[in-house]
Amino acid sequence: MPVATGGAIRGLTSGGVIATGTRILLSNAWHLMLQPGDERIATLGGLHRLMAWDRPILTDSGGYQVASLENLRKVSETGVHLRSYRDGSPHDLTPERAIEIQRNLGSDIAMVLDECLSLPAPPEEVERAAARSLRWAERSLVPQRAPGQLLFGIVQGGTLADVRRDNARALVSLGPPGEGFDGFGIGGLLMGEAGEDTRRMTALSAEVLGEERPRYLMGAGLPADLIESAGLGMDLFDSVIPTRLARRGIVFTSTGRLNVSRAPYRDDVAPLDEECECLACRDYCRAWLHHLLRAKERIAATLLSAHNLTFYAGLMARLREAIAADCFSDFHEENRHRWRSAGSPG
Repeated sequence: MPVATGGAIRGLTSGGVIATGTRILLSNAWHLMLQPGDERIATLGGLHRLMAWDRPILTDSGGYQVASLENLRKVSETGVHLRSYRDGSPHDLTPERAIEIQRNLGSDIAMVLDECLSLPAPPEEVERAAARSLRWAERSLVPQRAPGQLLFGIVQGGTLADVRRDNARALVSLGPPGEGFDGFGIGGLLMGEAGEDTRRMTALSAEVLGEERPRYLMGAGLPADLIESAGLGMDLFDSVIPTRLARRGIVFTSTGRLNVSRAPYRDDVAPLDEECECLACRDYCRAWLHHLLRAKERIAATLLSAHNLTFYAGLMARLREAIAADCFSDFHEENRHRWRSAGSPG
């Protein structure tokens, strides 16, 4: 899922995103509540109508802001008292209010409010946050949701195996889809822990949650990580990586990762990727894209973002095909090192 935090992907229209093959977007309910306001969005016809997006939307509740806006928030059993990063105005984000906001937005998948810690963190804090997140998850099942809206719980527990295992079991025990949760996010990872810990906790979470409901590894975005995590049982992913790196000139291709802003591409008349049919690859060469980046032309970010989203959509399509054909292991081995360049991951 590409991240359209405030209801748009920077530099692209919804039609432009659809043209990349993207099938679902993530938007942030907290940001949309602050501007233009969840009630205003509901009055104007809902998020899909305003975004001109007729495909699924998942909305994050704002739990990540609990971790990222440390100086602007206070956490209690009731919820999170936050100050707007825009104007400093105070807001109380409770589990119930998080569901109300997402009901007003009309997203297809809503996420519960959770307490997400940056890692490493003291074990007692991890355990406390996981227990509180579980209580918040139970409260999230009570409010009415938008018609047809699915609700995902979020597994917490940091890198503490026993805490994460118990948290996942408790979420599953809240009932089957419709009564309990329709799917599960794997939260509290990719927050500064070692890669091996991420893989270990992902596999543990997947095993406890089972295969009956979708499992969503929150924040995973590098191609190698997506493939490996799919092998561990994950179904959904989101990340700002494809578009954020594109704005810096970094693109993913069938042969590796390129930084088009660098001097070697100044006179390169090849397309970004011979195998890609996106607008950037179809109409422009690397040399011209290099020029646009160096000249700080805004269209550079548009073209490179469209390319990266096209690449990711194609990667996920091939991944689904490999799983369906029961040849995931071959796919994994073939692609494991493809996007590693200059010692940097991806």
